[in-house]
Amino acid sequence: MFRFPRVRIPALAAGALALCLTAACAPPGESEDAGSGGSGPIKLALVDAQSGQLSSLGKWEHKGVKLAVDEWNAAGGINGRKIQLDVFDDQGDPTVGTNIARKIASQKYIAMLGTAESAVTIAMAPILRQAEIPNIASGQSPGMVALKSPFLFLNGPTSTTYDESLAKYLVDDRKMKKIALITNNGAYGKGEHDAFLKAMADRGLKPVADEVVTIDQKDFSAQLTKIRQRGPEVIFLGAEEVESGLIVKQARDLGIRAPFAGAAPQGTPVFIDTAGAANAEGTIVSSPYLSNDISEQSKKFAAAYKAAFNEEAEMHGAKAYDGAQIMLTALKNSDVATGRKLAEAIRAVRYQGLLGDFAYDGTGVGIRATSIGIIKGGALTKAGG
Repeated sequence: MFRFPRVRIPALAAGALALCLTAACAPPGESEDAGSGGSGPIKLALVDAQSGQLSSLGKWEHKGVKLAVDEWNAAGGINGRKIQLDVFDDQGDPTVGTNIARKIASQKYIAMLGTAESAVTIAMAPILRQAEIPNIASGQSPGMVALKSPFLFLNGPTSTTYDESLAKYLVDDRKMKKIALITNNGAYGKGEHDAFLKAMADRGLKPVADEVVTIDQKDFSAQLTKIRQRGPEVIFLGAEEVESGLIVKQARDLGIRAPFAGAAPQGTPVFIDTAGAANAEGTIVSSPYLSNDISEQSKKFAAAYKAAFNEEAEMHGAKAYDGAQIMLTALKNSDVATGRKLAEAIRAVRYQGLLGDFAYDGTGVGIRATSIGIIKGGALTKAGG
């Protein structure tokens, strides 16, 4: 088994637009027999930012899901039925996301894959729960788990796992005590902030600086100047790829030489390209998928991804692929069940994936481990490797 600017259209129209980028792509809402006992295509929705600052996440996720769906369709689909994947652009906007959730519910989609943006997933979750539409999402905010929706599942660990692993490496293993934090005020940033702060508190530590920025901020000189005055050994970074890269670039321009540390966004090509490879050098990353060479399974996935999209695979595509495989397996095992029965089938799946061994509990979390990597020469490598 197995790295992205558009014509402007009104937000609601963009959010509702199905891009239909896969083979079996009929007009949304056309099929009335998508569930168990039907004969038409099995309708799945993929919701992510396909435009805007977070579009790299959505495009990676789309490719990971599409690869899995194409493989299943090439093998005959599920019980002889093709899988229809329709793509919706949420623009990274929770309001657009809620409108899409209503559309998905009204057009009889069996399930949803995505989003990669925690705040959008959280906004959509109540509507999907009411409609009993299972959702395998790619965010990592503990706020998703706190919703306690039996229809919401994660295709990777939460911030708690990412940041506990990171704190263990920085504090327990490398004996770092002077740690500064810079995080944003979005759902992802807040989740990272709170999880890492708790991991520090559990070790009897307080940050030497704790700076919070907005999700659309571009100038970080004031916050970084305060951090520089504190002389940290390492700076914990809780923001998405582009903003994280800008923070690191501006930090180096201000003469800050301490390494940065963070979770999934800091392991991506977008982060490295935005920061500049020299500026990102030495960044410490907690991730369940450090590279395409970690196993024979990851090598096979990376080769198929490269063949399909002429790009190198990375973690977001890998975990989206895992999530799609779990969803499709649950659909097969349940004879294309819908609603609560499909949610139960997802929870019953045991899947040996690219990110690890998935086994879902009642919280919707299926995997609880990450590894530590360090950026060297513009690439993420295993710490100590």
